[in-house]
Amino acid sequence: MKRATKISVVAIVSLTACVEQSVPVGQPAVGSSSDLSAFEGARAGQAEMGIQNLGYELIRTEGLTVFWFNRSTGACARIMTSEGRYSDVTMLPSGDC
Repeated sequence: MKRATKISVVAIVSLTACVEQSVPVGQPAVGSSSDLSAFEGARAGQAEMGIQNLGYELIRTEGLTVFWFNRSTGACARIMTSEGRYSDVTMLPSGDC
């Protein structure tokens, strides 16, 4: 009986390691090279070149909100500016750009 319990525990632990985190299609994983969330809090004028260097292009502007799209990765970012800094950086599905 003790051996069966050990085997069951090993099997459960092994299976939990196989669980995958799913990311919506067209949306980069946090921390990936196409994720712009690290730019939150950055000065807008200075960070713009960094975003362009990552392959993003400005798609549209709605007041203090801008949408950036990376054609090679399909990543889309919505960036809101407040007091000259990026106050909110949200990665969106590619269809939102």
